Amino acid sequence: MNQTVMTLDAGGTNLVFSAIKNGEQIIDQIHRSAKGVVLENILKTIISGFEEVKSKLQEPPAAISFSFPGPAEYELGIIGDLQNLPLFRGGVALGPMLENIFHIPTYINNDGDLFAYGEAIAGLLPDVNNLLEQAGSPKRYKNILGITFGSGLGGGIVSNNNIYPGDNSAQGEINRFSDKFHPNYSAEESTTIKSVKRMYADFAGIPQSTCLQEPKDIYEIAIGNKDGDKEAAIKTFKKFAEAAGNVLANAASLTDGIIVIGGGLANAYPLFLKDLVAEMNKEFDLPNGTKLSRMEVSTFNLEDPDEFKEFLKGDARTITVPFSSQKITYDPKKRIGVGITKLGTEKAISLGAYYYAVNKLNNN
Repeated sequence: MNQTVMTLDAGGTNLVFSAIKNGEQIIDQIHRSAKGVVLENILKTIISGFEEVKSKLQEPPAAISFSFPGPAEYELGIIGDLQNLPLFRGGVALGPMLENIFHIPTYINNDGDLFAYGEAIAGLLPDVNNLLEQAGSPKRYKNILGITFGSGLGGGIVSNNNIYPGDNSAQGEINRFSDKFHPNYSAEESTTIKSVKRMYADFAGIPQSTCLQEPKDIYEIAIGNKDGDKEAAIKTFKKFAEAAGNVLANAASLTDGIIVIGGGLANAYPLFLKDLVAEMNKEFDLPNGTKLSRMEVSTFNLEDPDEFKEFLKGDARTITVPFSSQKITYDPKKRIGVGITKLGTEKAISLGAYYYAVNKLNNN
């Protein structure tokens, strides 16, 4: 774990470079603009950014590891046709280019995957397992679904300390789930910063073009700290919670593990997490008039102290193996939990990039 890894957080407008060793950032971040007239200029900016990082290190870096928007073939380090970095077109071999220049392994991943990986190694997942151990529970979690609610809806899946890879670098793309309120739309229509602003304008009865409130403002209005339409603000986050809960119930039915939420909207969780979990725990109607639990498992709000206590308690019991005196302790209460990032989204992504590189280096 003592290798030094150079990292990058690439967005549509900024490139943020750094370096991590032993899970700690060891240099100040270096910020560069992601804007450029031609692709060559952006590539040179990325190269010079890593060169500056390397110049600040006291020892040679062992690898480069960073998040970059998709679509991409991440295993090959090839970036596809990007929306927020439109100069990347036709397949750009970014990873191999950096390996040729710096002569060290280069790993690129989606930010949703790296967010989930950071939380799996050093965030919510080990925190939950440590508390389960302290509570005397035999239950342990090995899977985590990372969700980011921000300018877009992102996702990543980690199982047994490994990022679930997919076969087309398209895993965890929950933004392509359908929207609860408009099934012909994608889930992003009700679960992003833009959609929160739009919903508030609709509930408040004001033109969207004149709505200047950001989600943070809408949150402050809802809790009474700012002037505005409080009822509209509360309704906005309730609708967001229903849409988000619908997405997470569908996704968690496949992943069956802890869910961690990050992104720009995560800080508003006091207004939406309870309703989100309630949406996940809803029941389906059956034709004969009975009900069916929407999920095989119960979902708990890990930010609610009482629910977290019940989650930790579970239903541990000891049984005897037939025809022997052997005893086995297990917990038959099927449950998952939803919590907010323990590291912060940006740090989780950076640490995810670092730990991913270290894992690759050690395995190789």
